[in-house]
This record gives sequence, C-alpha cells and structure tokens, in this order.
Amino acid sequence: MNFPVFIAKRYLLAKKSQNVINIISAISVVGVATGTMALIVILSVFNGFDSLIKSLFSVFDPELEIRLVEGKTFVAEGDSRFDDVRDHPGVLYYAEVVEENALVMYGERQHIATMKGVDDSFARHSDVEKMIVDGYFQFSDEYDNEFAVIGRGVANVLGVGLNFITPMEVYIPRRTIRPAITLAPEQAFNSKLIFPSGIFAIEQEFDMSYILVPVNFARDLLEYSNEVTSIELGVREGFRESEVRQDLQEILGDEFQVRNRYQQHEWLYKVMETEKWAIFLILSFILLVASFNIIGSLSMLIIEKKKDIAVLKSMGAGEGLIRKIFLLEGWMISAVGAFTGLLLGFLISFAQMRFGIIKLYGTGTFIIDAYPVELQLMDFVYVLLIVLAIGFLAALVPVRYITRRFFTESEQL
Repeated sequence: MNFPVFIAKRYLLAKKSQNVINIISAISVVGVATGTMALIVILSVFNGFDSLIKSLFSVFDPELEIRLVEGKTFVAEGDSRFDDVRDHPGVLYYAEVVEENALVMYGERQHIATMKGVDDSFARHSDVEKMIVDGYFQFSDEYDNEFAVIGRGVANVLGVGLNFITPMEVYIPRRTIRPAITLAPEQAFNSKLIFPSGIFAIEQEFDMSYILVPVNFARDLLEYSNEVTSIELGVREGFRESEVRQDLQEILGDEFQVRNRYQQHEWLYKVMETEKWAIFLILSFILLVASFNIIGSLSMLIIEKKKDIAVLKSMGAGEGLIRKIFLLEGWMISAVGAFTGLLLGFLISFAQMRFGIIKLYGTGTFIIDAYPVELQLMDFVYVLLIVLAIGFLAALVPVRYITRRFFTESEQL
C-alpha cells in the first residue's frame, strides 16, 4: 500500500487522544453524506417530473411538425416538396392540421379554446385515444355526422355532458367582414354546431385549451379551401428522428421549419433544465458550507499529530509528503460521506420509485399519486465529482497553512 495512503487511513480509523476530534470528524462525514443524499434525491425527482412531462407531451405532440418560418397558413396540396415528404421512407404518417383560437358555447356557458382540426391520419395514429376518460375517440360516423373530442378542463368549464342532445357551438371571426353587417356584431362570426363524442385528460395545459374537430369542420369555419397551419408527422420504426428531420428540412428549404418535440416546447424544456441545475448549484453551495467541518477536523488533527510530523521529518519526510498524508485524510472523510450519501440517496429514490411513499396532496386531480422519481447514472457521477472536489478544496486550506507553519517554526529552531 502507498505510504501516504497507509498513514492517512490509520489516522482516519484510529482513536484520537482528544475525543472532540472524533466527534467533529463524524459530523463532517454526516454533513457530507446528508448533502450528497439530498442532491441525489432532488435530482432524481426533477428527472421524474421531466420524464413525466415529456411522456404527457408525447401523447399530444407529434414526433415532427412542419410550420412556416414566417406566416400562418400554407397550401401543401399540389406542392411537389410535400409529396416528397409524404413519400419519405422514414415518415410513418402525414396529417394535415388547421389550428385556431375559437369561442365555444355550450348552453349558457362559453370558453375560449384552441380548435385543432385534424384528418384521418391523426385519428389513426394519435395516442390521445389512450387518454379518453369519457365517451369515445370519434370524429365521424357512418352517416357523416361530425364530432369533437375535448379536453377535460374545457368540459368542466362548459359543463359538457356526452348526451348527444345538446351540441356545442363554435364561433370564429369572419376573415372578411362586409360593411353591411358591421352594425350586427353577431354576424361578424362564422359558427357551426358539433356534438362532443369524447373527453380526454392529458395535462392541464392541453385539457383547458384544446378541442379536436375534423379538419373540414375547421376549414369551413375559417373559410379555408385547402390551407393548413401545420403538418404533423410520425417517424417510422427503425429510422432516427434526427436524420429524418434533417432530410425533410433539406427537402422543404428555409421557408419551412421541421420541429421535433423538444423544439415544439423549447422554452419549457430549457426552464426545466435550468431549474434542475440551479438546484444542483444551490445544494452544492450548502454542501460546501457543510464541508467546513473538515477544515476544523483536519486542523485539530494536524495539531494533535505535531509530534508525529516531527518524527516523520526527522526520518526524511519532506513537506510535500506530509501535506499529502493530511490531504488524503481530508479527502477520505469526504469520500466516506460521499459514498454513504450516494447509497442513501439511491435507496430513498428507489423506495419512492418502487413504493410511492411520499404522496402528492392537493385539491386538484393529479395524473400520478406520488412524486415521480427517475435515477440517472450521470447524476451520480456529477454529484460524486463535485463532492470529492469540494472535499479536496476543504482539506487543502488547513493542510497548506498549518504544515507550512510547522515547517517554518522547526527551521527557525
């Protein structure tokens, strides 16, 4: 065994003459372990919420979405570029979408919602059907009747019941208002009736905002012929999303933007990532404060081992070797605390992930019952590195100052 490591290990495990040194060393280990455990648990909870939100968004959002860089609507029909997009081997489905804000009325109640007109491809491939909590995922029947699928929040605000007796009425401002009807404001809107066939529950943002209707229903209200606001695409199994996206972007050129799920909600994902690492830095600072105990512990240990330092020096040990011994001593205190904290953090996170010990409480309706947790290997690596780095810096301060002082005093004698 390396000589400095052997001595540092002996100092760590051996009983000190002053019991207070043992107590401070134990406090140092507990402090580092607690901070490390907190880092792992908090990061795992953030990972859990991040994965939960991404999974919810993936139910509603397409893998790829085509939109104009500038402007709102475009015509894909008859454009050879979109024929190439549809025929790309990596494209699983191609769905035209018309999206616009609308006033929805049901009886005496009204609500501003986002009307999303979708075609048959969306209906066949969407995962929204899995999130239906009442009724059916249906946009038409054999009699060519049109139906809407609405979010649970919209249904609650409007008091919608799936009785197929009372329809919803959807209002959209006319694109062109004739002067003759400006004196009659109600005539400035296009309106159509539609029966709700099902209610979905995904996430509050979607549930309070969206009603899904047939694309032709939306076009009639908006006075469109074959315009679309976006095209949603699925990626066929066996193809990489990034490669398909790059191919489609090259086909469409700079006029259009092909966005993946991250880009569709880029601001949200950036905020979540920023929050996670902000918490990481805050807890790291707390861990730095907790590591100050190492400074006190090492300072007292070096003073206690003053005679040992003199013996080692008389045997030929230089200042560098002695510093290395006590640096290793402080680093070992951090290492014991770090690995203990990592183990405790893993056990707590795994227990929460497996048994859902800590529940979510509140007046609202939650998608899950307990705090979500997800363990990621790189979190353990980052935490271990930051703890060991903080422990090294905490040990370096007293070792450099006190050992230099001892050697200076001995040289003067």
